Amino acid sequence: MPDYHDDLRLAHVLADAADATTMERFKALDLKVETKPDMTPVSEADKAAEELIRTSLRRARPRDGVLGEEFGTEGNGPRRWIIDPIDGTKNYVRGVPVWATLIALTETTEGGDRPVVGLVSAPALHRRWWAVQGGGAYTGRSLSQATRMHVSRVGRFADASFAYSSLSGWEERGMLGGFLDLTRSCWRTRAYGDFWPYMMVAEGSVDMCAEPELSLWDMAASAVIIEEAGGRFTGLDGRPGPHSGNAAASNGLLHDELLGRLTA
Repeated sequence: MPDYHDDLRLAHVLADAADATTMERFKALDLKVETKPDMTPVSEADKAAEELIRTSLRRARPRDGVLGEEFGTEGNGPRRWIIDPIDGTKNYVRGVPVWATLIALTETTEGGDRPVVGLVSAPALHRRWWAVQGGGAYTGRSLSQATRMHVSRVGRFADASFAYSSLSGWEERGMLGGFLDLTRSCWRTRAYGDFWPYMMVAEGSVDMCAEPELSLWDMAASAVIIEEAGGRFTGLDGRPGPHSGNAAASNGLLHDELLGRLTA
């Protein structure tokens, strides 16, 4: 199996730089915010963080491709870095500390395009999570100060905690009925939103989560982190990985029932 630990170390360096950039502008009174064609916000900090990461990758990994939320695709080849400079921009621009920079490395093999490195850094929460394929999932301040993560062992819906982002997306896709039935079957539900529920699944503090519409940069880092923590990450169609345009993540024990309830 290839060794991706040098890439993981690079991801930490990239995240350190992005954190400094995003925190400098967090809660700034003169923060510039625009509306993109899809009617979602983008701040000057989103753009600055992605530009910084891209510039660093051109120097450190010139042969690798890059896909970012704000500036699209650059380069090609079997290795590609996937960047979401600020996941949770709506929180960011309102001063809510639940947002993060997501960095992933994917590699194309005979089995398809799969994430092999993932890092999620939430500096306003003072949290960071990461994983490398075959090396486990960790959380901590740095590579040398980290704790290994494992998903929960909850095996019954009646005992399970389920996290989501909002109701509107499920309603727009005609899936609200199944979604509400699922929430009534669980022990606890909370709408944490964005990257955070996926990291809590990896840590074992939440047992499952799902979202009906996502982009690759929303999912790539979380997918490898959850899988390396012992969980499952698929689309609502059951396809493994972050390529279905939506996501279901769990501790594995609840996954088939989660998919069945959401798509009933």
